[in-house]
Amino acid sequence: MNAAQPGPDGLIDGYLTMLRIREFELAAIRAHGEKLVHGTLHPYIGQEAIATGMCAHLRQDDLMLSTHRGHGHCIAKGAPLAPMMSELFGRENGLCGGKGGSMHVADFSVGMLGANGVVGANIVLAAGAAHEVKRRGEDRVVVCFFGDGAVNRGPFLEGLNWAQVFDLPVIFVCEDNQHSASTRTSTMTGGEGGGARARSIGLTTIDVDGNSLPDMLAAGKEAVSIVRSGQGPVFIHARTFRVTGHTATDLAQWRDTEEVERHAAADPLPLLRARILSEGHREDELLAEERRVRTDVQLAYDKALASALPPATRAFEDVQVTGNPQIGAF
Repeated sequence: MNAAQPGPDGLIDGYLTMLRIREFELAAIRAHGEKLVHGTLHPYIGQEAIATGMCAHLRQDDLMLSTHRGHGHCIAKGAPLAPMMSELFGRENGLCGGKGGSMHVADFSVGMLGANGVVGANIVLAAGAAHEVKRRGEDRVVVCFFGDGAVNRGPFLEGLNWAQVFDLPVIFVCEDNQHSASTRTSTMTGGEGGGARARSIGLTTIDVDGNSLPDMLAAGKEAVSIVRSGQGPVFIHARTFRVTGHTATDLAQWRDTEEVERHAAADPLPLLRARILSEGHREDELLAEERRVRTDVQLAYDKALASALPPATRAFEDVQVTGNPQIGAF
């Protein structure tokens, strides 16, 4: 990729977004341990550069679909921290009224159409959203994030094929963290992976170091330019590593210690921070900005903790009525 790399000033906003995601995830893990978050929580720690670099080039009216590991995508797209944390806590003032939780959070006001607990299901939804964007003659872009574990599921082939056949304005971003839950992806995926399969269908494919914010910024810029100019769908294969286990309670003892230590040494946040400082940004100013990020996350945590739980009657709202099942489902 020959795109120009941004200077230190162009990286600072991205670094702070990545830090915001990291601190939010650490707070969410803490809340999960304190029984404030019910159900499963999938941390995005280590993958922050992908969402940040991709979403930096999106407009507010561009659309996005996410996965069960979606907090970072929401934050990078512009979802507010306090309502997000309240959603994880199941509180009334959460983005979805406390009903979506961690794996199904959404914020239509910033184009975030929703996370999805079903692996790969968001791929065909993204194709559908992109088809409607094209039908309306709009210049919006649809972005779909998913992990390498989705590559072997039917919706991957169906969604990419539909997007290619109908020349849809969608960017598929495969966050290849090398593991499908607790199984090494290389042991269950034939061939060269998602990028090769996308190319075989005809999609423009970009292979990128997902741990490098400069590289992700360049990849995101290129992909958005292609799609928004009507040149069809794009597939980004972003190689990364999930620092934590599959979930907040997974100690990842099934992983090789040397591998974990090697990837921990390549953590994108401290490496990017070191680069920013080496290129002339004052450390005292950066420390002040970091403190503001951590304060914002703590405020979101405190607001969520102080928020009310929804009344029991809310359980009967937002429910689709399909008729009397004794007569017929529809």
